[in-house]
Amino acid sequence: MAQLWPALALLLAGAAIPAMASAQPAARQAPAALAGTTPSGATFDLSPGWTRKTLPNLVELAAPEGDYRIALVDVGPATDAADAAARAWKLWSPGQTRPPKLVTARPPRNGWEERQVIDYETSPNEKRSLFAIAYRNGPNWTLVLADGAEATGEKRLAAIGLVQQSLRPAGYTRESFAGRTARPMDAARIAALRSFVEQSMQQLGVPGAAFAVTDRSRTLYSDGVGVRVIGDPTPIDGDTMFAIASNTKGMATLLLATLVDEGKLDWEQRVTEVYAPFRLGSTQTTGKVLVKHLVCACTGLPRKDLQVILNSDPNAAARDTFVQLAMTEPTSGFGEVFQYNNLMASAAGYIAGHLAEPAADLDQAFARAVTGKVWQPLGMTRTTLDFAAATQGNWARPHATDIAGRPQPILDAGQKLNFAFTRYGAAGGAWSTSSDLARYVRFELNEGKLDDGRQYVSAANVLRRRVANVPVGEDRVYGMGMQVDSDYGVDVVHHGGSLAGYKSDIIIVPGAGIGAVLLTNADDGQALLRPFMRRLLELLYDGKPEAAGDVSASATRIKAETAKEAESVSVTPDTAATAALAGAYDNADLGPITVTRDDKGTRFAFRTMATPVGTKKNDDGTISFVALDPTLLFFPLVAGKQGDKRTLTARDSQHEFVFVER
Repeated sequence: MAQLWPALALLLAGAAIPAMASAQPAARQAPAALAGTTPSGATFDLSPGWTRKTLPNLVELAAPEGDYRIALVDVGPATDAADAAARAWKLWSPGQTRPPKLVTARPPRNGWEERQVIDYETSPNEKRSLFAIAYRNGPNWTLVLADGAEATGEKRLAAIGLVQQSLRPAGYTRESFAGRTARPMDAARIAALRSFVEQSMQQLGVPGAAFAVTDRSRTLYSDGVGVRVIGDPTPIDGDTMFAIASNTKGMATLLLATLVDEGKLDWEQRVTEVYAPFRLGSTQTTGKVLVKHLVCACTGLPRKDLQVILNSDPNAAARDTFVQLAMTEPTSGFGEVFQYNNLMASAAGYIAGHLAEPAADLDQAFARAVTGKVWQPLGMTRTTLDFAAATQGNWARPHATDIAGRPQPILDAGQKLNFAFTRYGAAGGAWSTSSDLARYVRFELNEGKLDDGRQYVSAANVLRRRVANVPVGEDRVYGMGMQVDSDYGVDVVHHGGSLAGYKSDIIIVPGAGIGAVLLTNADDGQALLRPFMRRLLELLYDGKPEAAGDVSASATRIKAETAKEAESVSVTPDTAATAALAGAYDNADLGPITVTRDDKGTRFAFRTMATPVGTKKNDDGTISFVALDPTLLFFPLVAGKQGDKRTLTARDSQHEFVFVER
C-alpha cells in the first residue's frame, strides 16, 4: 500500500467524496452492506456482489471479477505484526513468501490496540496489488490480506476500504455523536483548532495553510498559518490564494442547481437532450447518463487523468474533454461502484456554461457562468478560474517532498502540471481563499440562502446534490460533487481537492450549524485533511482525542515510505540502461517523450512538463526509469521492446500506455 509516486498519485486520487445533509444518516440511502464475522468473532461489512467463503481460521472474500481476493485471518498470538502476517499468509496462501518491504504503524482505533500495515515489493509489470494489515486485540492478531489485479483493486477501492474501516473486535461499540448537542465554536475552541493545525504542519513539513470556521450567520475565523513559500517569511492570511482543485466540483453542481431552478434543465433529464454532442465510449452508457450523473462518480467510467496531466492542450480543454470521453469505456456497471472521473465533471461545467452562456465560446462559458451565477452572488470576490491572475500577489506557492524527504517549492513542473489540469475548469480549476470559501460553506449550511436571508437557490436543489449515488466506504456516500459521511453518527458534508502541491477540504456539519475550510500548500497536507475534520468534530462533540495521533502516525509513515523507496532508486541512472534509450518516444494517448542526456543527467520531457530520471532494478529483472522531480517523484516507466522498437511503459491503475521509439 505504500505509494510509489506519491505526488502524482494524490492528484489522481481526486481527494473528495461528498455527503448528504438529510434527517437520516446519508449512508442508509446507499445499497446495504452485508454483515460478516471472522471465526474469532471480529465483525466486518462486505459490499454486495462480493463472494464469501468461510474456512478454518479465516474468511475469504472475492471481488466480482474473480481476480482480487481478501482474506481475514485469525492467527492468535504472534511475536509482532510481521510474524502475524507470515502466519496468516501460510494459512491462506502459502505460495506468498515475499518478505515485508515496510511495516508502518497506524494509531489504535476501533477497539484494536495495535494496527500495522505491511507493504510488499511488486514489480510494475506484475500489475499486482499485495498488502497486509495486522490488527491486535489483547494477545491475538487478526490479519487483512489482499492479493489481486491492480486494476480491480483500484476499481473496487471503496469496497476494499469498507472491509478495513468496518473491521472491529467482537463486542466493540463504535463511538457516536448522535444525540449530542454541539458545543459552540467559541474563541477557545478555535484557538485549539489553530494549535492543532500549527502542530500538524510542523510534523508533516507543510509550509503554509489557511483555515476558516463559519456558523450560519457569519465567518467566525479566517486566517493563515505559516508561509507562502519556504525561504520567504511572508505569512499566509485569510485572503491568500490557493488552488482548490476538486472543491470546484460542488460549485459546478451548484451552478447546475441554479439552471434547474431556472427551468433550463432537469436532474432527471438525459444529458444528450441538453447537449447533443455528449458521448461516452459505450453507446449504452451514454443513453443512461442523466444530468444528476455528470458528477456522481457512479457511471462506471475509470479515471483518465494521465492524458490531462501529461498530454493536454490547455487552449482546447473543452474539445479535449469531449474527445476523451467519447473514447472512454466503462470498466464497471452503471451505479455499481465509486469511480472518480474528472472528465465527466469537466463536461458538466462546459454543458452548464453552454446553457447559461450560449453565445460564449465553450472554453469560456463555464468561467463566465460560475462567476456570474455562483461566486458573485455569494460575495466570493477573489475566487477565479484565471490561473495567471491567481498566481500574482498574495498567493501560496505549491510544495512537494523530494527524494531526500524534504519539502521543496515546485514552481516549474508542478505549476505546469497544475496549469494543464486547471484548464478543465469544473473538474478542479478554481483558485480561492479561506475567507471566500467560508462564504460558500455558509451558503451550503443555509441551504441556498444568501447572507441577507434571501433564498437564492432552492433548498431542494441544494440538498439534491447531497443525495447518495454510490457508497464510498463505511457510512460514506457520494452525491453530486459532494460527499456525506455519517460514520460518527452525524452527517458531515465535505469534499477534498488535490493538485500538485495543494491539498484542501471543505466541511459542513449541518446538525451543528458549523462549517470549516482548510487549504494547504504541500502534497503532504493530504495527511492533515481528515484529521482536521476529526479535530473539528472532537471540539464540537467532546470526541475522543484521536486527530493528533492520526497526524503523528501519518508523518512517520510518509517519511518511512519515501526513505524506503529512495533506497531502491539510483539517482545516477544505470549507464547501460541509459545508453539503450531512444531519443524520442510517442504514445497515442500520452503524447511524446523526448530524452536528453548530458553532464547534468538524464531527463524525460513530456508535452506538459519535464523531469530528471533515475533508475530502479525491479525484482522481475526489468528496469524502470523513475521521475526525480518532486511533482512526479517515483513515477515509473518500464523499459522494454516491441518487436525491433524500444519502448517505455507507463501505467495508471486501469490503463497501460506504451511509448514506442519514434
